[in-house]
Amino acid sequence: MDLIRKTNIDFVTKRNTFLRVSILLSVLGTLAILLTQISGLGLPKLIEFGIDFTGGTETKVSFANTSIQAEEVRQALSSSKFGNPEIKSYGRPGDFLIRINETQDNASKVSADMVEELNAKFSNGGKNAVQLLGANNVGAKISSELAEDAAISLIAATLIILLYIAFRFEWAYGVSAIIALAHDVTMAFIISVLFNKLGILNLEISINSIAAYLTILGYSINDKVVVFDRIRENREKYRGMPLAELVNHSLNETLSRTIITGVSVLGALLVMVFLGGDVLEGFAFTMFVGIVVGTYSSIYVASAFLIWYTERVKHKNVGSVASTQA
Repeated sequence: MDLIRKTNIDFVTKRNTFLRVSILLSVLGTLAILLTQISGLGLPKLIEFGIDFTGGTETKVSFANTSIQAEEVRQALSSSKFGNPEIKSYGRPGDFLIRINETQDNASKVSADMVEELNAKFSNGGKNAVQLLGANNVGAKISSELAEDAAISLIAATLIILLYIAFRFEWAYGVSAIIALAHDVTMAFIISVLFNKLGILNLEISINSIAAYLTILGYSINDKVVVFDRIRENREKYRGMPLAELVNHSLNETLSRTIITGVSVLGALLVMVFLGGDVLEGFAFTMFVGIVVGTYSSIYVASAFLIWYTERVKHKNVGSVASTQA
């Protein structure tokens, strides 16, 4: 049963504006983030890598007193045996990530000692002022291997998707899909970095976030395949129809499926964001953003680029060959 029937929404009239703005935002956002990482201008770095890629020992604690600030925790541990740990507030008030760059032999023991010391300084005669939520330990060698494997996974997935679309449809569809997928992952990355920097959620670059980006690629390409397949069917069915009108008709025909699938997945992800805890909330939120952006890009990036490429680039090349032969 279709949720929406016989819609005739004009998706393509403003397609070039949406396409330019979308690509511009993704490019400028990525350049701004990378500039903070590599420049020597003293700008605060926006990308924060998790312990999976940096190595070290990470402790997650929760204070009963939610008014405790990160600077107070840093001062409490500054003169201890833990050296100069990195303190980060995330999620609910009073929750902190405490990271030590050095890899410890026993992360659980180190974290327990850290919580004991924090309890001694913040309990004021009471008990359980600080609760240990979790401990993690990753060696430097393992973290470098994880970083390399993550990069290879993203590149390999992108290339395989390009080949699949190019063989199943045409080269123009493959290029359109890759442009849209790059936009989806980039925008999900930019939004996640900003939310992480604001301390709203713990969205550091970790194995979980890489898994989220790979899942975004899979979901997004599935959505675009549905649209492209309908365009191909309608191209045979409505011969002679202008491409822009054909694409708009196909988008309206697949709109019901897009809404039903998207809302169902987004509902499940929202539950994971709010109830999944700090382990799942980063993955779920990144996926949530990626699916929203991916649904948008199927209409205003992939389809818009397909029309532009076919009408401007492909037809121009055909015209140049014809002129040369004449």
